[in-house]
Amino acid sequence: MSSKSYINLLVLLFVISSCNTVRKIVNKDQSAQKPVTKVYSNEKREFINGIEVTLGTVTTTKHKTSSTSTTAKKKATTNGGNPPTKAELEKANWLQIKYAIVMDMPAEELTNIPLLELMDKWWGTRYCIGGSTMNCIDCSAFTQVIMKEVYNTQLPRTAQEQFNSMQPIAIDELQEGDLVFFNTGGRGISHVGIYIQNNKFLHASTSQGVTITDLSDKYWSPKFRGGGRMR
Repeated sequence: MSSKSYINLLVLLFVISSCNTVRKIVNKDQSAQKPVTKVYSNEKREFINGIEVTLGTVTTTKHKTSSTSTTAKKKATTNGGNPPTKAELEKANWLQIKYAIVMDMPAEELTNIPLLELMDKWWGTRYCIGGSTMNCIDCSAFTQVIMKEVYNTQLPRTAQEQFNSMQPIAIDELQEGDLVFFNTGGRGISHVGIYIQNNKFLHASTSQGVTITDLSDKYWSPKFRGGGRMR
């Protein structure tokens, strides 16, 4: 083989090698720009009782990462194990969902929005004897506020006076807006709250301030003295 032919062969081999190198670099660059899709399973992660989040798909590239797509499925109750319908979600605003969780009942059954709004406004207000403002309030002043603003009903000032003005109601006949009375010590009626739904009552508690409690509560149940409805 002549020197010229040998040189030509070396040049040809160099060109072929260079083309392969360039092709690899181009392919590597294209793969770097190609979006990488990470698909998460439809695992439902429950972050509060009855409210679920289903993770969606995240698309990322070398230069940009998209935000996670999430679909929130809000369920205030188990609803027979089935997710709520679109109509049910549209009917339930955030207050309904919030207090449906607290009260363990379907959000769509909490239809008294003015009551929910007032509950939320006063929630956690501390208790003090003789108080009647949002700085602090006692149980009978609180029932006065709720009954006046939600039900347009005037009540006497004290728990005993409210009890005396009511038509007695059995516990299994209680309806939203009825009053529930307790004896927490001494004689007569010393505490009052407003029945809402699902065996729950709203009241200004000495220990927790304005809150919701179940009538079956181990502290309150033995102190219950009856329900009352305006005559």
